Amino acid sequence: MTTSIRPVVPSDTRPGVPAPSWSGPLFAALGMTLVGSQVAVSGVLADAPLFAVQALRYTLAALVLFVVLRATGRAVPVPRGREWVWLAGVALSGLVLFNVGVVRGVAHAEPAVIGVAVAAVPVLLALGGPLLGRTRPTPSVVAAAAVVTVGAVLVTGSGRTDAAGLGYALLTLVCEAGFTLLAVPVLRRLGPQGVSFHAVWIAAVALWVLSLVTEGPGAVGTLRAEHVPAMLHLALGVTVVAFLLWYTAVGRIGPGRAGLFTGMVPVASAVGGVLLGGPVPGPVVWLGVAVVVVGVVLGMRTGPARSRTGAQMMGDRQRTRGSRPAAAAGQGELDEHVPGPLNPVHS
Repeated sequence: MTTSIRPVVPSDTRPGVPAPSWSGPLFAALGMTLVGSQVAVSGVLADAPLFAVQALRYTLAALVLFVVLRATGRAVPVPRGREWVWLAGVALSGLVLFNVGVVRGVAHAEPAVIGVAVAAVPVLLALGGPLLGRTRPTPSVVAAAAVVTVGAVLVTGSGRTDAAGLGYALLTLVCEAGFTLLAVPVLRRLGPQGVSFHAVWIAAVALWVLSLVTEGPGAVGTLRAEHVPAMLHLALGVTVVAFLLWYTAVGRIGPGRAGLFTGMVPVASAVGGVLLGGPVPGPVVWLGVAVVVVGVVLGMRTGPARSRTGAQMMGDRQRTRGSRPAAAAGQGELDEHVPGPLNPVHS
C-alpha cells in the first residue's frame, strides 16, 4: 500500500472558498441523528457477542473508508509523531472504552442513568473545546449546552444505580467527550476522512483483542443471519457516514457548537422507537425534545468569536507570509479551539 502526506480537502469545498454557513450545523444534526438510530438495531444485537460485533463493525468501516479515500483520488494521510497519540486516544476512549462503560454500566445501573451521563456531553464540549485551544468558553454556548442537557435528560429519564454504576456513567461521559476533543488537534492536517479512518482501524484492532480475551475465538461464529443487516447499519451508517459528517461539522463550527447537537441522540432514539412501532412517549419526553431544539437554536444564534471567515484570514496569511492555501475551508473555526503547538501547519 502506497501512502503519502498531503492536505485532505473535503469533497464539497475548495481551498480558499468558505463552506456554507448552514453546512456545519446540518452535518452535525445528520451525524447525531444517525448515531441515535442505533436504537433500531440494538434489540437485534442484544444476544450477539458485543466485542466481536464491534470489532467486525469497525473493520468493515475501516475498509470502506479506505476504499472511499482511494476512489475519490485522495491519498491516505499518514499521521506524524504525537498525532498517533491523539488518534489512539480517540479510538480507545470514544470507540472502545465507551462501549465497555456502557456494557458494564448497565449491569449496575438502569440504561437511563448512562443516558443522562451522555446527555451532559454538550456542556463538557462547550467548556473543553475552548480550553483545549487556550481560549475562554463562550458564555452563550455554555448556557445553550446546559439547556440542551436538560432537554436530553428529560428525554432519557432517570433510573436507579449504585456506586459502580455512577463510575461507569462518568466513564461513558468522559469517553464520549474524548471522541470529539481528542480529534480536534489532528483534524486540521488529517481531515475528517483521515481521522475517521485511523481511529476506526485502531479501535478495530483493540476490539479484536478484547473479543478474543473475553469472548473467545469462536465468538464470531455465534453470529446469525439476522445480525448481519444490523451490523452493516452500524458499520456504514453509524460509523462511516456519521463519523465523516461529525468531524466535518467539528472542523467548521468548532467542538463547542457541534456538541450542542449531541442532544439529538436521545431525541432520534425516541422518535426512532415510535417509527419502529414502539409506544408513543409521554408529554415529558416531548417537552424534552422541545427543550433540546431551543438549546440548539440559542447556541447557534451566536456566530464564531471572530467575524472574519477562515478563508479570509488564510488569504491574509498567504499575502503576508507567502504560505500555501489552507488544507480545507472552515479553518478559522478550528484555529479558535486548537493551540498552535498541537496544530501542525503545512509548510
